[in-house]
Amino acid sequence: MVTARPSYSRIRTALTAIMKNDDLELQLVLAGSALLERYGSIEKTVVADGFPITEKVFMVLEGENPTSMAKTTGLGLLELSNIFYNLTPDVVVVIADRFETLAVSIAAAYQNIPLVHVQGGEITGNIDEKVRHANTKLADIHFVASENAKNRVIHLGEDPEYVFNTGCPSIDLAAEVMKDPSLNFDPYKKYGGVGEMQDFSKGYVVVLQHSVTTEYADARQQVLQTLNAVNKLDLPAFWFWPNVDAGADGISKSIRAFRESQEIHNIHFFKNMSPEDFLRLLYNSKCLIGNSSAGIRECAYLGIPVVNIGTRQEGRDRGSNVIDVDYDEKEILSAIKRSIQDERPKQSNIYGGGNAGQKIAGLLATVPLRYHKKILF
Repeated sequence: MVTARPSYSRIRTALTAIMKNDDLELQLVLAGSALLERYGSIEKTVVADGFPITEKVFMVLEGENPTSMAKTTGLGLLELSNIFYNLTPDVVVVIADRFETLAVSIAAAYQNIPLVHVQGGEITGNIDEKVRHANTKLADIHFVASENAKNRVIHLGEDPEYVFNTGCPSIDLAAEVMKDPSLNFDPYKKYGGVGEMQDFSKGYVVVLQHSVTTEYADARQQVLQTLNAVNKLDLPAFWFWPNVDAGADGISKSIRAFRESQEIHNIHFFKNMSPEDFLRLLYNSKCLIGNSSAGIRECAYLGIPVVNIGTRQEGRDRGSNVIDVDYDEKEILSAIKRSIQDERPKQSNIYGGGNAGQKIAGLLATVPLRYHKKILF
């Protein structure tokens, strides 16, 4: 099950490895914001990558508030229960901690379908942690991304024999990009976007800030601090649209209002990029600004400086590449300048070394269930 844009990059190498494994059959279900153009639909990318889409589930209710999140999850549970009943998968794989993933886990667990959870056992500072731990308790098999995460899943009472530290599949893509990390495309020409097209050949920053669901009412003011800081830089900035969460509408409105009321010369806005292009963009940037888990995971492996804003990634294992700041314009601007001026941080394998997809496919083929397995993502 892939329910959102970021989840696809987190699992793509595992999908490839499953397709190549003779003992596994892939059934891929796209759902939620992964199908919506306003949040950077990945449908065309998935097809271009050679993965057949078995089912699509349109389940996102408008609103970007806690009530619409709850209703979206409920609608997803209704739809996915029927899909799992009709597809009769041997195993369902759920990824990470998006709020709608609870619908996947409940629909599978209540129908006695073995459930695999990827990226459990991590700590963060919002509702995602509750969802992540709930998925863990509903799951039968666990593919975690770090040793600390593995220990937490075991401490939650899960059978140690079914908890595997595979590393994070998104690191696999980063490892591939590192073989030739040059920026071999023009972001403006390939992806369009909105805003002035500045010369970025002498350096640029990347911005990706999501709402914090437990602070959703403050999202508009929180992102305004980042907008003010980034707008004062003498560097071009590539800014990416947020995920669909409570508060995302506030971020979107704040960005639009800022564009209408302020003179912006250095910020260009994008909805989405392919995972490889996004990682190349990150690798060649001066730093990543915002609160994306990409700053904690992929940027640690790539050795990219990160200015991590607020509480969204609070408690998550991090490398030496991260500077944590509050929602404060001056703090953010100071941290950005420090990141740009300091020596580039060392790479870290805290979330794996680039072979997670192969490990996941190998385990799915050998963990005792049935010999020939239909793996539903």
